[in-house]
Amino acid sequence: MPDSETFSKNLLEWSQQFYDVVWLESNEHSDEYGSFDGILAVDALTSLQTDASNAFEDLKEYQQETKDWIFGYLSYDLKNDVEKLSSNNYDGLEFPELFFFQPRKIIKITDNQVEFLYLNMVAEEIDKDFDAIQNQSGVQLEAVETTSDIRIKLRIFKDEYFKRAEEMLWHIHRGDIYEANFCQEFYAEETTIDPLKTYQKLNAISKSPFATFLKLNDKYLLSASPERYLRKQGNEVISQPIKGTAKRAMDSVEDERNKVILENDPKERAENIMIVDLVRNDLSKSALKGSVKVKELCKVYSYEQVHQMISTVTSKVLDDKNPVELIRESFPMGSMTGAPKVSAMKIIERLESFKRGLYSGAVGYFTPDGDFDFNVVIRSILYNAANKYVSYSVGSAITAKASPEKEYEECLLKAKAMREVLGESS
Repeated sequence: MPDSETFSKNLLEWSQQFYDVVWLESNEHSDEYGSFDGILAVDALTSLQTDASNAFEDLKEYQQETKDWIFGYLSYDLKNDVEKLSSNNYDGLEFPELFFFQPRKIIKITDNQVEFLYLNMVAEEIDKDFDAIQNQSGVQLEAVETTSDIRIKLRIFKDEYFKRAEEMLWHIHRGDIYEANFCQEFYAEETTIDPLKTYQKLNAISKSPFATFLKLNDKYLLSASPERYLRKQGNEVISQPIKGTAKRAMDSVEDERNKVILENDPKERAENIMIVDLVRNDLSKSALKGSVKVKELCKVYSYEQVHQMISTVTSKVLDDKNPVELIRESFPMGSMTGAPKVSAMKIIERLESFKRGLYSGAVGYFTPDGDFDFNVVIRSILYNAANKYVSYSVGSAITAKASPEKEYEECLLKAKAMREVLGESS
């Protein structure tokens, strides 16, 4: 096998011949919960695609029937299946609200070793595929005539953002909620991008631990997510919410100062701790008594673009606990909603101006024995090639001490990588 980076690049190019593709890579970030450097799933044998109505029951049935690897996503709007909620905001992307597939072909890279997990019906194709990937043969990528001058628009303008953030603060001061993640969409219409090249650029400047390239026919997710939503490993469940962001600096002294300021910022720590409490409550719904633990609280990790404050919460569950139920009990993730969760989601729906869809949902997989790992879909570009619609969204946590101006600046910081990749200079 060539070096891992070259092989991964070849592998992703080879995957473009398929209608259904999920590629997950860790970019050499390693923690005790990681399982691979990269994993690719392609070529659906079976699939499940549905709206939010009864979605978790459908997924539970599908997961139990296949008893195999399944890869896919849960959109944020599955909230409507969990609670009596609705999604009525504008949707320019038109992605299905849930999508999973059982791949014929899985290729996993771990420590410079490649493993082919193929269904028996295609097992004889392993040598041919390995040769094609190694030698970049047998795949002709079609040239994409892309839009040269992409015009990014804002779904709401700055003054309107401030007005709605102030309204969110009014709800907090009145006691309706004490934290909410308020998001805004940046988008471009009549725009064509090259999804693979765009992902490669985004990944190169972000190098995130939960990076994702997802293709569903003509719909694409290009994600540089730094956040794990939920993992099940045996009878252990792990959640790692992010709350708290600071910019990186070229100067090492200034960069370290930014990190220390974030570590000690009372507002950022309060935001993180509120979500940790919410996650503890979510995990306790099915946890064995006394097993919910906070393994790390408000630890700052550094990535290419930003410093992030991350906590790690774990619990133990019964061996026979249904994995889909575990997800349902904590969905959507607290870091993208707020607290109390249902009240926050109602206010979010009213004050935001776009349907979140896959943004702030989750992408991942289930293993044949019912383990799973899902990221949080943030720092991501979404693209509907048929509609020629490109979108990226960003948000920040509004708490009692929030300043709308600073929250807006945080949103722009989070949007920086996506904006750069799409060639927008503003």
